[in-house]
Order: sequence, then structure tokens, then C-alpha cells
Amino acid sequence: MRELAAIVGSEHVEEAVRVGDTAQVGDARALVRPGDAAEVAAVVAWCYDHDVAMVPLGGGSGYAGGAAPLDPDVVVVSLERLTAVRSFDPGLWRMEAQAGVTTETVARRARESGLLFPPDPGAAEQSQLGGTIATNAGGPHAFKYGVTGDWVTGLEAVLAPGELVRVGGPVRKDVAGYDLRGLLVGSEGTLGIITAAWLRLVPAPETQLVVAAAFAGTVAGCDAVERVLAGGEVPAAIEFLDAATMQAAGGSLPGELSGALGLAREATPFVLLLEADGAAGEARRVRDALVEALHEGEGLLGVAAPEATAEVRALWRWRAGVSHAVTAHRGAKLSEDVAVPLDRLREAIEGTLEIGARHGLPACSWGHAGDGNLHSTFMLDPDAPDERARADAAAQSLFTLALELGGTVTGEHGIGVLKAGQLRRQWAPAAVAAHQAIKAALDPKDLLNPGKKRA
Repeated sequence: MRELAAIVGSEHVEEAVRVGDTAQVGDARALVRPGDAAEVAAVVAWCYDHDVAMVPLGGGSGYAGGAAPLDPDVVVVSLERLTAVRSFDPGLWRMEAQAGVTTETVARRARESGLLFPPDPGAAEQSQLGGTIATNAGGPHAFKYGVTGDWVTGLEAVLAPGELVRVGGPVRKDVAGYDLRGLLVGSEGTLGIITAAWLRLVPAPETQLVVAAAFAGTVAGCDAVERVLAGGEVPAAIEFLDAATMQAAGGSLPGELSGALGLAREATPFVLLLEADGAAGEARRVRDALVEALHEGEGLLGVAAPEATAEVRALWRWRAGVSHAVTAHRGAKLSEDVAVPLDRLREAIEGTLEIGARHGLPACSWGHAGDGNLHSTFMLDPDAPDERARADAAAQSLFTLALELGGTVTGEHGIGVLKAGQLRRQWAPAAVAAHQAIKAALDPKDLLNPGKKRA
């Protein structure tokens, strides 16, 4: 403790802490809060020299247990003091920010200058840039704009045994060497600790318009998604909510929208939310084309296309609160983030319900239809301990289903600890061996977030 305090200051060291993320917490011997990248490097060097494992900590908003210590004899390295936006060049569409800057701060700073930082994972006020990059987080607008890593042109990071490196930078193209930037993105703190990033930005769209559509069932809703894509227009987002999700969350849908969709309060339709953005005329043209595509099939109950900014924001606020509404339905839930090819989305949605029924649990799913990314969810009674065990078993069945459909066990939350061991079910042995060889090469002592991202 004295030696760590000598690096970061005694006021920035805590002993015997309990930390983690949304999914899991754990005990740690110490927590340190470095004030800059040099102090992060010094802490990593001390830990590597003394064979002490490290767990990087961002905002704690992850869903896979990636920030939870698995052994109490670890040092948690919190990046919360690294909050500087080192440079912001609106005219060049770029920003350099430290790892502790929140996602919301990056987006706000860009927006204030007429620019857009598209990645929009949940908990933007809490999630930090370093963790968002380390998990390669997605969100509703990843369909058009891609995941976080697509907006990172360079990284500053500390590698074992305590070396501060920079790969990439403010350049927009760089093919020198192996893609170390790409390796660190999504590595969940197992290959190094990200301390800062260079981000590319784009001009913000002038207009964002939302279309909400209700369908009589999953088949009709999924057919509509495929019609939208076949139509050739590119929505900024294509979200879905199945009937079971609407049963849990539909009661809080803004009343005027509920009426426009032709829904009775007791109705439980399959709902799509689509967004068209761009210059005002272009956004309206795309919105109209989306509405036309939605009308072409069967099972449509109603369409709402609000233009008032307040209504659009209200609809997205409702969408952002769906997870909380589903949790409140029975008091707890277990959600996973599997993804499947778009043409297998219907099977995955229906399969989630079947798995829930097989394990005696109410189930539902919602998520990013354009990406085939489901938040398949099993709703729990927190006072019934056996239900958690059944939900864990249901999750294993869900992973099997996703793989059988040609998908992946995680579309955006990462492996963390909750899905440790699943990668070998998805990849061939040679690919798993390559994964393990990369870890061994960059972290030979296995001290960087050990036990996470494990194949």
C-alpha cells in the first residue's frame, strides 16, 4: 500500500474494496486511481514486478462481469481520474480524450460543435470511453454507424510489463504493422490498459425522424425488417420488441403513440422502431420509404411517424427504459446478448420463448433487429433462488441455439467472466489456440484481468 501510494498519492489508494459492474462484483485487496498515463504505467510495472494481478475499472456499466475481481489478491486500477479531453478539432472532425471521459461527454462535446460521435451504448452518463473501447460496445445506431471501434483511429495504452505505447493516432488511415489497435479494442483489459484514444467524428445529421410500427406477430415483424433492407434505404437504427417485452414495457409507451399505432392497452404486438437521419429532405424521403415498406406486407396493426422533437425523444426515452421495465415485471432478470444472421432472427426470438418455457421461466427479447442482435431475457423472482439456477441453464441453451443458427454468443457485451469458456464452442480449435497465443504473448504472466475473455 505504501509503494502504490508513492505512485498515485495516498488519497488515491483504498484498501479492501468491493467493486465490479452491472453483472458481478468482487473483493479486491486494493484500488488505485492513477492521475495520468504515466502513473498507470508505473502501477502496471509495480504489479508485474510483484506478480500481482490487475483489474481495470471504468464506469462499471458492463454486463459481462469484466470489471469484477475473481480473486481478492488483486489491484483494481480505476481510470476515473483520467477525464481530460486532450484535444478537440471540430474543423478536422477529431478528438483525443482520456479513458475516464464519459461517453455522454464525448457525444455532447461533439454535438455542441455540430458533430456526431455515433456509438450510443446504454448508461452513457456512467460508461467511460476506455471501457466502451475495451468492450467494443454497440447500441441502437450501430446498424448504420458501426460499433465503438469503428470510430477509434488510435490508442494510448499500457502493455505488460508497464510500457506506455501509442498505436495509430489522429491519422485517418494507417496500415503500418499488425493491427494492435484492433487487438486492444474489445480485449476487455486482458491485453493492456487503455489510457486515451483518438476518435473520428462526422457532421451531425440535420434531422432525425422515427417510425414506430406494430405487427400482429413475430413472423410479420421479421418479414418487415427484411423488406426494409431489401428496399435499399439505410435506416440509422432498426430496433425490435417482441410481444412478451411489450407486455412488460408497453404500459409506459407514450399514450399518443399507442393510439397512433392502433393499440389497446392490453394488446401485446411485435413492435419495430426505425430511425431515418440526414439532411431534412433526405431524412423525410428515407422515412417515407420505410413507411411504404412496412405497409407492403401482412399483419401490420399501425404505424406512427412523429415529427415533433419532443415526441421523437419521448419514444427513444421509452426504448431506453425497456430493460428497467422488464426487470420490474418480476423483480429481476437475466439477459444475454446473442446475435444471429438476420434471416434467422425469427427463429432466435421464438427459440428464446421456447427455452424459457422449457426451464419454467417467462422469457422475452428485444434489441437491434438490423444487426440480428437480441437481448434474450429470462424474468426472475428475486426471492426464488432456484429460478436463478434455471435462468443460468436457460442461458446455456440460448448460447447453443445462437450457435446452431450460425450466430455468436455475444453481440456487444463481451465475454467477461459470465461467458468464459463459450468461445471454444464457437471457434475452431486452431482459432482458439491463436486467441490464447495472443494473450500469452502480450501478458505472459497472466496478470491483466485474469480469467476474463477466456476461450
